[in-house]
Amino acid sequence: MRKAILLYNPLSGRRGHPLPDVDAALEVLRSAGVEASAAPTRAASDATDQTKQAIAEGCDTVFACGGDGTVQDVLQGLVGSNTALAILPLGTANCLAHDLRLPLPPKDAARAALTAKPRRIAVGRIEYQDFAGHRAARYFTVTVGIGVDAHLFYKLDPLAKRRFGMAAYLAKATRLWLTHKMEDFAVEIRDEGQTQLSEVSQLLAVRIRDFGGVLRQLAPGASLDRDDLRLVLVHTHSRIAYLRYILRGLFGTDWTVPGIELLYSASVACRDLPSSPGTKPRIFVEADGELLGTLPAEISVVRDAVTLLTPGG
Repeated sequence: MRKAILLYNPLSGRRGHPLPDVDAALEVLRSAGVEASAAPTRAASDATDQTKQAIAEGCDTVFACGGDGTVQDVLQGLVGSNTALAILPLGTANCLAHDLRLPLPPKDAARAALTAKPRRIAVGRIEYQDFAGHRAARYFTVTVGIGVDAHLFYKLDPLAKRRFGMAAYLAKATRLWLTHKMEDFAVEIRDEGQTQLSEVSQLLAVRIRDFGGVLRQLAPGASLDRDDLRLVLVHTHSRIAYLRYILRGLFGTDWTVPGIELLYSASVACRDLPSSPGTKPRIFVEADGELLGTLPAEISVVRDAVTLLTPGG
């Protein structure tokens, strides 16, 4: 690592004040002889443009300083380049950081990046319909959720998320589990020339092994080492089945939950089911904890997409 930029979400960090953490990381990097600077990200498009500018200016490493959403924003400008992605975990869930076994204190995370092993990985890609009705696309590293999972982020108050963190997630998730009407949608799973058609009330396309927290192994078998998606298909409307599946991950058991299927696939397409005029419900789409839009959506994998700094090198 010779030249690095730390792009930080100004709303992340302890009590929404990330600068002390960013400054601590800068101190570690500069002490090691790295030419390091920092800049706030104001919006997803800004982070992408800032990343591309950093690459043009000769940065060999870009730190995403925030949560999984900040990582995703930076990722959009990195895919296809040789510039490395490093992570300073300052967000709410920090799922990718948990999966990589990154230390959470900012100085420790910066030190880990200095000795990390560059690792070329695949990333997920989702095409979807944005809220203006246009087709759009995003890369992701953690997961795509379609259905109840994404509805959570549609309903979640961003101010409550910043103030209460994971407690806000859990409170809203509990309420949705008790009250939300689960709507079915169609999925088309494509792999090695084979096509499988199905209807589900929830789909997860997962890339990481360990989410940390209460979710732990949300999709056993998922891994950044693989070049595919680990799909969780929920064919049931049973709230108890949902709960059993989450508890299975929490306690690390290998329970089989009726109505919930896991499989690997290279790509999957999701669309609304036919409905009467005026009765069509909106099925929401999220990626890495960020609400994106609605169906239709197509999820795939881009191989050899980005260089990730992995601790332990």
